[in-house]
Amino acid sequence: MIPRELTAPVSLTRAGRLEPDAVGWARQPIIDTTGLGRGRGRNKRWEYWNVTTPTHILALTVSAIDYAAVHEVWIFDRRTETVWSEAVTVIPARGVRLPGSLEDGPARARAKGLEIDIDPVMSAGAVPSQTGTRLRASIRNASFDVIAELPVGHERLAVVVPWSDARFQYTVKDIARPASGSVTIAGVTHVVPAGESWAVLDHGRGRWPYDIRWNWGAGSGRSDGRVIGIQVGGGWTDGTGITENAMLVDGRLHKIHDDLHWEYDLAQWRRPWRIHGGGLTASFAPFYDKVTRTNLGVVASRTDQCFGYWAGSFATAAGEVIPFTGILGWAEEVHNRW
Repeated sequence: MIPRELTAPVSLTRAGRLEPDAVGWARQPIIDTTGLGRGRGRNKRWEYWNVTTPTHILALTVSAIDYAAVHEVWIFDRRTETVWSEAVTVIPARGVRLPGSLEDGPARARAKGLEIDIDPVMSAGAVPSQTGTRLRASIRNASFDVIAELPVGHERLAVVVPWSDARFQYTVKDIARPASGSVTIAGVTHVVPAGESWAVLDHGRGRWPYDIRWNWGAGSGRSDGRVIGIQVGGGWTDGTGITENAMLVDGRLHKIHDDLHWEYDLAQWRRPWRIHGGGLTASFAPFYDKVTRTNLGVVASRTDQCFGYWAGSFATAAGEVIPFTGILGWAEEVHNRW
């Protein structure tokens, strides 16, 4: 059964439980998550942005997981594979601000050695509209300031995943946002060039099981004159009837309702990964594995986020076959106890 497409705003919750009418997917972030409330340690709220450029990969995370605030700034030089980073866990959660719903206001993180600001960019005029998002992050010896444009008509994948009426997740995967700005490292400023740089958002609000595994892959770029965005995932959505799989072609979202088949081996992570199903046939060739391991006893995380290039083809529901190659992005495997 194909899940329904949501076309009108709806609240994620009703009296603290999942609102059944919110289950489905949408082309824009129309779910109101302000009523999520307290989760007795199970609520997870975050904003993750990643920006790929010809010379660098930039990432920031602002998150609150009820009992802790977990933030990160990560800057990667693609030529030298040098990393500048700062990751902070603050217990109990403090120094963090997240809007109740996406684009309802700024997000902020302040912790030792790290500052992050995420701000909507609004148009001037009698009826202001959002034209982008400003991403600013600063750590010792490194910072960046990037605008992720929001083109008119650009579609975003929004899905509500139901494990039960007490455990559920709302995610927005916003891919292939044109980006521009600068990154400064050790006093040297590098341009984030418009037309060659792309931003991706992973926005999350929900109430999670304690032990969970997932795959996520994304990519943004141009191929054969078309803007291509790749959004694939799995594991955490299995058995729910909802997937977070889609392709973005020239700003138009093509939802993939099928579960995808992932083939890879982290013991040999440089070998091509293969992901297929629902009209998508893709290979992913990694060049770098960002390995993160955290073990605080009850709370632990294991992440391999591999960066590389996507290639393959996608057959739309209308029968058009769209080839793509050289799309920069990532594919990851995560296991969290949180």
